[in-house]
Amino acid sequence: LAVEALGRVARLAALCRALRRREAEGDEVGWAQAREEAEAARRELREVVRPLREPGYREALGRKAERARKRRLRLQRRKQEARAAKEEEAARAAEREAKIDQWRAKCIQEVEEKNREQELKAAADSVLSEVRKKQADTKRMVDILRALEKLRKLRKEAAARKGVCPPPSADEAFESQVESLKTLLKNRTELYEAEERALRVMLEGEQEEERKREMEKKQKKEREKLLQQKLKIDSKLFGDPDEFPLAHLLQPFREYYLQAEHSLAALIQIRHEWDQYLVPADHPEGSCIPPGWVLPSLPTNDTWATAVR
Repeated sequence: LAVEALGRVARLAALCRALRRREAEGDEVGWAQAREEAEAARRELREVVRPLREPGYREALGRKAERARKRRLRLQRRKQEARAAKEEEAARAAEREAKIDQWRAKCIQEVEEKNREQELKAAADSVLSEVRKKQADTKRMVDILRALEKLRKLRKEAAARKGVCPPPSADEAFESQVESLKTLLKNRTELYEAEERALRVMLEGEQEEERKREMEKKQKKEREKLLQQKLKIDSKLFGDPDEFPLAHLLQPFREYYLQAEHSLAALIQIRHEWDQYLVPADHPEGSCIPPGWVLPSLPTNDTWATAVR
């Protein structure tokens, strides 16, 4: 309305200047025509500014402008909240993806380690079976050599009963050949036994490493379980740290009761104060220190439960 009124005022001012110019020129017909146009423009201006002169229009216009301003602020706040919620959801999704990737990488690593262990064990078993096969072949050769010696002895005795005696050079050559074969088989046997011992040591080392890893995993699970129990007990005693900000009224109490975890001097002082009250379990005037936190008992009535909450 104000903009339209300003436009009407500018047109009316132009018509007034035209009236003065026609009056100065003595143009009565043009002056009358310009006067009619000016009167029409004035009536239009009055119609335009009439709502502005009504009582309470300015207050209503102010209230309307205030509602529009609040609506814009509300829309901006909703957009900001939606953008913040979207960013928070994206951050949570990224965190979930990171945890999933970490879990997947851990599973893949465990599977790869297990496959490597199985491959190494299979390779060691294969080499060990090959070594045992070689040992069996060597033992069979030794048995064959002994059988040859026994056969020659029997044939020599049979020839002697018939009066046929081989020359000494033949016995020496046979004995030399047999000793050479025995030395060779002995060396082979010692070599295969050394290989078997080395493989057994390697397999025992792998088994020991596997047992150690299993023990470490078990200990890690136990530590995580104890940590979860400790966090649960701490949350019951001091409140959940995720639910309470750092400036919460329980924060000084948390810092006081957990100061021994961050300061060696505080730990020594607290232990000294507790040690002053150490008594046997059957002492008539006292009781021994409990091994852990003394958890509060559950509320016995609604009033107590309200105070706890």
